[in-house]
Amino acid sequence: MKQKYDIWIKEFMESWKELDWERTLKTLDKEIKYYENPIDEPCKNFAEVTNLWNVVADNQKDIEYKYQIIAYSEENCIVNWQMTRVMTKTNTKQEIDGIFQIALNDAGKCTLFKQWRFTR
Repeated sequence: MKQKYDIWIKEFMESWKELDWERTLKTLDKEIKYYENPIDEPCKNFAEVTNLWNVVADNQKDIEYKYQIIAYSEENCIVNWQMTRVMTKTNTKQEIDGIFQIALNDAGKCTLFKQWRFTR
């Protein structure tokens, strides 16, 4: 079970690092409940999720990341992740520490995505 989550997280994070947002979207189920911010409503549809990701290649670069699976069950997984990136418009380096809550279907696609993050 943990290996399934690990495979997904590596693909999600590596595609983000490589600024390949179309590849990132392939890790997500089209019917995903996607929470960019856990206290807001989830995206209404996959087009909204796409709109969040299709700017990644234009607004960030020099991404480095690491992660650790904190807890998992058959239903979901909790991941602590850290990232550094440079925002291209301001050339500002950011450090992020975050948590993902994810659920995967039998095909290995994410059906639930929630994130909490702190950016410095």
